[in-house]
Amino acid sequence: MCPTQRPPDPVSPDGSRPGSLAAAKRALRDQLLTTRHRLSLAELGAGSASLAEVLLATEEVRRAATVAAYVAIGTEPGTGPLLDGLVAAGKRVILPVLLPDDDLAWAAYEGPRSLAAARRGLLEPVGPRLGVEAVGTADAVLVPGLAADGSGLRLGRGGGSYDRALGRVPVGTFTCVLLWDDEVLPTGVIPGERHDRRVTAAATPSGLHRFPR
Repeated sequence: MCPTQRPPDPVSPDGSRPGSLAAAKRALRDQLLTTRHRLSLAELGAGSASLAEVLLATEEVRRAATVAAYVAIGTEPGTGPLLDGLVAAGKRVILPVLLPDDDLAWAAYEGPRSLAAARRGLLEPVGPRLGVEAVGTADAVLVPGLAADGSGLRLGRGGGSYDRALGRVPVGTFTCVLLWDDEVLPTGVIPGERHDRRVTAAATPSGLHRFPR
């Protein structure tokens, strides 16, 4: 090899180059976020209410004693009505707390007044920290994302926080990403990497999409 020649990038298990996968994911994220930013306040509000109805009627959520969820921000499908509905239904709700290394600890949700502003514009519960393994105690796990495909492959924002959390969830647990209707994509559209964790369903304002296990 010529001393000035750059060695080839390693090849991922699917035969693609890691650099090209990262670039493809960034491009898809940019496209999805641009579409989200066009949503009106009325669409955000109506979608949040519909999403809560869908999830509160879902069998796995109705049967769950503990639900791991999150506080949506910005143009994410809103979770306010959902969290209120879960508490009203007598569920124990745990929410994530972002750690300095971008991993997620968890704490109990006791209503809107139990939340405080945190870094990156997040709202987090102020109660005792339950540790990173607490997500594994939930009967249903609801996570954010930007898209999912027909195989359950979820596209997040790239930090890896929820991939780590999903890795602690026992096999067979109901894991669901909350999306807008046009963010459930055909299989193969989302570039997959070894560390990506699949979910078992996606909830949108129009209904629940279950993926093969």
